[in-house]
Amino acid sequence: MSECIFCKIIKKELKADIVFEDESIIAFNDINPKAPVHILIVPKKHIESIIKMKESDKEIIAELIWRAKELAEERGLEGYKLVFNCGKKGGQEIDHIHLHLLANNS
Repeated sequence: MSECIFCKIIKKELKADIVFEDESIIAFNDINPKAPVHILIVPKKHIESIIKMKESDKEIIAELIWRAKELAEERGLEGYKLVFNCGKKGGQEIDHIHLHLLANNS
Protein backbone atom coordinates (compact mmCIF):
# COMPACT_ATOMS: atom_id res chain seq x y z
CA MET A 1 0.00 0.00 0.00
CA SER A 2 2.87 2.43 0.70
CA GLU A 3 3.81 2.28 -2.99
CA CYS A 4 0.24 2.85 -4.25
CA ILE A 5 0.22 5.83 -6.60
CA PHE A 6 -3.39 6.72 -5.69
CA CYS A 7 -2.58 6.66 -1.96
CA LYS A 8 0.31 9.03 -2.67
CA ILE A 9 -2.07 11.37 -4.54
CA ILE A 10 -4.56 11.18 -1.65
CA LYS A 11 -1.75 12.07 0.82
CA LYS A 12 -0.63 14.89 -1.54
CA GLU A 13 2.77 13.26 -1.99
CA LEU A 14 2.17 13.32 -5.75
CA LYS A 15 0.46 16.05 -7.73
CA ALA A 16 -2.74 15.47 -9.65
CA ASP A 17 -5.27 17.66 -11.43
CA ILE A 18 -7.92 17.22 -8.73
CA VAL A 19 -11.50 18.01 -9.80
CA PHE A 20 -13.26 16.90 -6.59
CA GLU A 21 -12.36 15.94 -3.06
CA ASP A 22 -14.26 15.26 0.14
CA GLU A 23 -13.61 13.16 3.25
CA SER A 24 -14.00 9.82 1.46
CA ILE A 25 -13.38 10.37 -2.27
CA ILE A 26 -10.91 12.11 -4.54
CA ALA A 27 -11.37 12.58 -8.30
CA PHE A 28 -8.77 13.76 -10.77
CA ASN A 29 -8.08 13.89 -14.48
CA ASP A 30 -6.30 10.82 -15.85
CA ILE A 31 -2.73 11.59 -16.94
CA ASN A 32 -3.13 9.21 -19.89
CA PRO A 33 -6.69 9.94 -21.05
CA LYS A 34 -8.55 7.53 -23.30
CA ALA A 35 -11.24 10.11 -24.11
CA PRO A 36 -11.57 13.93 -24.09
CA VAL A 37 -13.06 13.60 -20.58
CA HIS A 38 -11.34 10.93 -18.48
CA ILE A 39 -11.68 11.34 -14.74
CA LEU A 40 -10.61 8.79 -12.14
CA ILE A 41 -12.83 8.61 -9.06
CA VAL A 42 -11.02 6.98 -6.16
CA PRO A 43 -12.00 6.13 -2.59
CA LYS A 44 -9.55 7.42 -0.01
CA LYS A 45 -9.73 4.07 1.76
CA HIS A 46 -7.25 1.72 0.14
CA ILE A 47 -9.08 -1.29 -1.25
CA GLU A 48 -7.03 -3.23 -3.76
CA SER A 49 -9.81 -4.26 -6.15
CA ILE A 50 -13.51 -5.01 -6.34
CA ILE A 51 -12.34 -8.62 -6.31
CA LYS A 52 -10.82 -8.06 -2.84
CA MET A 53 -13.72 -6.03 -1.37
CA LYS A 54 -15.41 -6.98 1.87
CA GLU A 55 -19.14 -6.63 2.42
CA SER A 56 -18.41 -3.71 4.75
CA ASP A 57 -16.90 -1.84 1.77
CA LYS A 58 -19.92 -2.12 -0.55
CA GLU A 59 -21.24 1.40 0.08
CA ILE A 60 -18.10 2.91 -1.46
CA ILE A 61 -19.17 1.69 -4.91
CA ALA A 62 -22.42 3.63 -4.64
CA GLU A 63 -20.48 6.72 -3.54
CA LEU A 64 -18.13 6.46 -6.52
CA ILE A 65 -21.00 6.08 -8.99
CA TRP A 66 -22.95 8.95 -7.44
CA ARG A 67 -19.90 11.21 -7.62
CA ALA A 68 -19.38 10.25 -11.28
CA LYS A 69 -22.98 11.27 -12.00
CA GLU A 70 -22.48 14.60 -10.25
CA LEU A 71 -19.21 15.30 -12.08
CA ALA A 72 -20.85 14.46 -15.42
CA GLU A 73 -23.76 16.82 -14.68
CA GLU A 74 -21.39 19.62 -13.66
CA ARG A 75 -19.64 19.26 -17.02
CA GLY A 76 -22.87 19.09 -19.01
CA LEU A 77 -22.03 15.67 -20.39
CA GLU A 78 -24.83 14.31 -22.56
CA GLY A 79 -23.62 10.74 -22.30
CA TYR A 80 -20.71 8.97 -20.70
CA LYS A 81 -19.23 5.62 -19.80
CA LEU A 82 -18.38 4.36 -16.30
CA VAL A 83 -15.78 1.60 -16.09
CA PHE A 84 -14.38 -0.51 -13.28
CA ASN A 85 -11.47 -2.74 -14.28
CA CYS A 86 -11.27 -5.65 -11.84
CA GLY A 87 -7.95 -7.42 -11.32
CA LYS A 88 -4.94 -7.58 -13.63
CA LYS A 89 -6.73 -9.89 -16.06
CA GLY A 90 -9.62 -7.41 -16.15
CA GLY A 91 -7.32 -4.55 -17.16
CA GLN A 92 -6.76 -3.02 -13.72
CA GLU A 93 -3.33 -1.34 -13.70
CA ILE A 94 -3.33 0.31 -10.25
CA ASP A 95 -4.11 -1.89 -7.24
CA HIS A 96 -6.59 0.55 -5.69
CA ILE A 97 -10.29 0.56 -6.63
CA HIS A 98 -11.12 3.37 -9.03
CA LEU A 99 -13.92 4.28 -11.39
CA HIS A 100 -13.24 5.72 -14.83
CA LEU A 101 -15.63 8.43 -16.07
CA LEU A 102 -15.16 8.71 -19.84
CA ALA A 103 -16.93 10.97 -22.32
CA ASN A 104 -16.37 12.27 -25.83
CA ASN A 105 -17.96 15.66 -25.17
CA SER A 106 -17.21 18.23 -22.54
